Amino acid sequence: MADRRGETWKRHISEQLRTRDRLQRHAFEEIISQYNRLLEKSDMQAVLSERYQSDGPRAAQHSGADGGVRGDLQQEMSQMRIKHQEELTEVHKKRGELAQNVIELNNQIQLKDKEIQSNEAKMLEYHQQIASLEGDCCKLRTYLQDLERANQMLKDEYDALQITFSALEEKLRKTTEDNQELVSRWMAEKALEANRLNAENEKDCKRRQAKLQKELADAAKEPLPLDPDDDIEVLADDGGKGEASSPSRPLSRTPSKRNTQVPPGGLLDSITNIFGRRPGSSLGTSPENPETPLGGMDLRVPSTALHVFEAHDGEVNAVRFSPGSRLLATGGMDRRVKLWEVVSGRCEPKGSLTGSNAGITSIEFDSTGSYLLAASNDFASRIWTMDDFRLRHTLTGHSGKVLAARFLLDNARIVSGSYDRTLKLWDLRSKVCMKTVFAGSSCNDIVCTEQCVMSGHFDKKVRFWDIRAESIVTELELQGRVTSLDLSQERTELLTCSRDDLLKIIDLRTNAVRHTFSAPGFKCGADWTRVCFSPDGSYVVGGSADGGVYVWNVLTGKLDRLLDKNHSSAINAVSWSPSGTFVVSVEKGSKAVLWSDL
Repeated sequence: MADRRGETWKRHISEQLRTRDRLQRHAFEEIISQYNRLLEKSDMQAVLSERYQSDGPRAAQHSGADGGVRGDLQQEMSQMRIKHQEELTEVHKKRGELAQNVIELNNQIQLKDKEIQSNEAKMLEYHQQIASLEGDCCKLRTYLQDLERANQMLKDEYDALQITFSALEEKLRKTTEDNQELVSRWMAEKALEANRLNAENEKDCKRRQAKLQKELADAAKEPLPLDPDDDIEVLADDGGKGEASSPSRPLSRTPSKRNTQVPPGGLLDSITNIFGRRPGSSLGTSPENPETPLGGMDLRVPSTALHVFEAHDGEVNAVRFSPGSRLLATGGMDRRVKLWEVVSGRCEPKGSLTGSNAGITSIEFDSTGSYLLAASNDFASRIWTMDDFRLRHTLTGHSGKVLAARFLLDNARIVSGSYDRTLKLWDLRSKVCMKTVFAGSSCNDIVCTEQCVMSGHFDKKVRFWDIRAESIVTELELQGRVTSLDLSQERTELLTCSRDDLLKIIDLRTNAVRHTFSAPGFKCGADWTRVCFSPDGSYVVGGSADGGVYVWNVLTGKLDRLLDKNHSSAINAVSWSPSGTFVVSVEKGSKAVLWSDL
């Protein structure tokens, strides 16, 4: 193949040279013919000259007779010689020019030869590249065939898996139907068992009542011993029935000086749980709410760090007290929610909630303290039950980090706000998203009333949403990106924090700013820095980028207290216990601090 290609380009070059020879020779043909004629004339002149020289003596003999003729001939020959010399000079000149042209053409031929050699080298290199590319093409064809075979194999496997999946899906459907039937049967059995237990309990209750009535009747027949030192207060009974039944015994109640026994707290709690606690009742407090009720709280402005402890392995983003004030939850970048019990001024670890695939950004308890809601950076919100620390719901649907999630007042719905600029309303009974609202900006925090959701956004606006209408009722623009929202206990005032390092209280009845709080050195450290009201709404507290906890008095609008000795990095969130006794702050490091004035 290489020899054939070499002969081809050589033949091509030869044809080009012949063509060039034909084209350029035409310009010189006339000059060459003139040159040949001049040569012929020059030869003729030379012959005539020789003849003239040989005829010289002979001409002398006949000079007299032929003098006139020879003179004319000499003159004619002289003119011819001059003319021939001029033509010869012109021919020599043209020959010199032609020689110069030949030299130039030879130089051009040499240059062309060099170009031909260079082109031959390039062609050889190109042939080598072509051979290499042909080898690569062969390899790629082989690889493509292998891929096609592998693709066909995967397709066959996919078809087989699809058939298997269809069979398993059918099996799952049948299993689900069987499970539903078993559940129905189990529920029927449980109902029968419950009816049987109710019947047995009713019988047992009747037996106990009969036994109690018998004991009361026996006790009524026995005489009551009296102590002379006892104070006796006689309560007269106008009815004749009591006198008839016991004529020999006075109808009176005599409180003894002996100490009466108070029923244990557990019994009172059980009674309260069965019959319900009356409003304002102070018989006892439940274990979940051991502190003083809000109406009679003794609010304490924090002044002392009771406990400094390592809360998480890394940054701590969120903190929240349970409604009972004894339980504390923190969330961090280690993907855990940790629970702490406040005992004797210390936070003792109680458990850890797992299941999140990214850092926790927000924490919220429901109003009963039975559930905990956490938002995280893995685009989801999760709910755990507090009695067994188990993950119950995972709500996914956002396309960005979920920065805030809150329970509505009915505890059956939640609202979540995300970096994807949407808010979603979730129904916990059906575990589905009921509504999605596009807010137009990343949502950093949320608070809720009965029918209104308030959201703080990256575009410096606080938006008020009507849940029923899915529309914005109104907007309020601040001077910086909104990082935190909190409602007062009466839900009439809204506390905001923004990146312009200002805290503001907004009156929700007029949508006007009532108070603005600031302090030298206070700086909002992140887009998710959380601040909060005190339980009675008389103070607000926030954490600064310099590690200080700032407490402002709402009535005076002035800074009441600065706690700046225990944090070594920016504070991300604070929480005031519902009892008003404790404040907890968490930082970008790994520490949390429990504060009070004890």
